Amino acid sequence: MLLLVLCTVLALDALDVSMVGVALPSIGTELHLGTESLQWIVSAYVLGYGSLLLLGGRMADLLGRRRIFLIALSVFAAASLLGGLVDDPALLIATRFVKGLAAAFTAPAAFSIITTNFAEGRERNRALSIFTTFGASGFSLGLVVGGLMTSLSWRWTFLVSVPVAVAVVILGLRFIPRDGAAGQAAGQDTTGEQESGHDVWGAITLAGGMLGLVYTLVAAPGNGWGSVATIAGFVASTAVLAAFAVIENRVKHPLIRFSILKEGWVARANLSAVGLFGSYLSFQFILTLYLQSVLGWSPLGMALALLPTGLLVASSAPFADRLIERFGAPRLILTGLASLTLGYVLFLRVGTSPNYVTDILPSVLLLGVGFALAFPSINVQATAGIRDSEQGLAAGLIQTSTQVGAALVLAVTTAMVSGHGNAPEAGAAVDAAAMLEQYRPGLILSAAVAVAALLVAATPKLSLGKRQKPVVETGGRP
Repeated sequence: MLLLVLCTVLALDALDVSMVGVALPSIGTELHLGTESLQWIVSAYVLGYGSLLLLGGRMADLLGRRRIFLIALSVFAAASLLGGLVDDPALLIATRFVKGLAAAFTAPAAFSIITTNFAEGRERNRALSIFTTFGASGFSLGLVVGGLMTSLSWRWTFLVSVPVAVAVVILGLRFIPRDGAAGQAAGQDTTGEQESGHDVWGAITLAGGMLGLVYTLVAAPGNGWGSVATIAGFVASTAVLAAFAVIENRVKHPLIRFSILKEGWVARANLSAVGLFGSYLSFQFILTLYLQSVLGWSPLGMALALLPTGLLVASSAPFADRLIERFGAPRLILTGLASLTLGYVLFLRVGTSPNYVTDILPSVLLLGVGFALAFPSINVQATAGIRDSEQGLAAGLIQTSTQVGAALVLAVTTAMVSGHGNAPEAGAAVDAAAMLEQYRPGLILSAAVAVAALLVAATPKLSLGKRQKPVVETGGRP
């Protein structure tokens, strides 16, 4: 029951991102928002999520995983309720950011509860495989659920999360064990001394730098890439992120211990996560606008068309750990990213009157296979061999890579789409062929990012330190 409670929360986090993605055209029509503004409804969540995941992971280690998990999930429920009731675009985006911040604490807390309650090896691999597959399934099936909810009203894509989150809080109070020895050990440094204080300035500079960078990328097409505002934005963002790096190297208890990237396959797993989720979220953003704005499909029709992706990912959950045990996570990461890349490349053939079976379905199936293989394998690799006291850090790091990568790639995609032509407001009459050409650079970028991730996975000597053999290569036995 513990695993089911934790899996439900990860699925809810992922579901929220993809459900709202489906509702974007409807939100844009009702609130009169253009492409750049709609992008912020997605980016506000993933940016809030990604900017504080590292802090969320460390606070779970230091203050108690159960406590952090339940408090943050309650905030998530409240923000979901408010988001479904507001009419002001700025307030809607603000609620999305708050939900992202809440998810930044629930996700790594849930992850580290698993890694400290299941023994490393086959037992933990199975638990993590099921956990991460629930996340991938939630993201994929969110397209379907989002279509169903949007056919009623886009507000239901926000409100549907409320009763689920409340129910999980109630179940969590009963089934999540209180932090014991593992939680106490997490509050100690490597010398056994109790840690005190939190890297607040590290969290502030990371969040500020990422917010500034994403905002600059999104605003660049309108301001001009060579404008003073754009150049100043890039300089300021770079300076803040550089300050973050300096702070992390100097504080006693950093938000991220950079040397963790030298352990095992942590660096490669995190780079693979950036490519996987960054390419897919950007692809979904373009795909949603293409199917509904260019082809004129209803949200429900789009949901049914993409149903095979969700079914493939969801049905893989019982078998993910066995595949990792048999073939090793690195091989599955490589195979999954190759499938994802091929799916993007095949989709580049689409026109304004595609045949679903020959032009869209092959990509839908390949993306489902890619996510099913790569997502759980990347998460297993990212935490293999990490001691219990830093499982929250490792969990926060891989999820930060996932979310920050998604926010950055989506920002670049939006900049390319907006810079390729004048993006009309959602719901406005447009020429389908011209609109498709406006979206095509974003599709190409998704494919390029996936190719880059595939190259990272296929490079055997990529490491920031001495390479170690991951425990999952031999089914969890060193």
